[in-house]
Amino acid sequence: MMRKIFLAGIIQGSNKDKSINSQHYRERIKSIIQRAYPEAAIYDPLDGHLQSVDYDDEMGKATFFGSLEKIDDCDLMIAYLPSASLGTAIEIWESYKRGIPVWTITGMKTNWVIRFCSNKVFEDIESFADYVEKTHATVLRED
Repeated sequence: MMRKIFLAGIIQGSNKDKSINSQHYRERIKSIIQRAYPEAAIYDPLDGHLQSVDYDDEMGKATFFGSLEKIDDCDLMIAYLPSASLGTAIEIWESYKRGIPVWTITGMKTNWVIRFCSNKVFEDIESFADYVEKTHATVLRED
């Protein structure tokens, strides 16, 4: 039984200003997970931090590193990467180092972080949804 899922994904990406990319994917992925795993708790680092691009350095640092600490409590990371994201790459790496499975949704299948640190790679949200809905795959973190 899957207990806790960390939802990682692009926020600012390569934007050079304080703009953020569309975050509509978060609710879509959460909905897919909740239908297949109603007992799962989803940790979304953006929850409660919609204005994080305006945080001062102290608050930003506390938020970023606090999110990374939450990875320890999770059984699975799902990462959404339509394009590169430094923060998501770090979250994937931290999950990989800690032995937490990573399922990545991306078209960047040749990227080394994706290839070497993901347990499963899905081309898009539709293929992720298809897999989850058809298999109801169970992933448990071994302690």
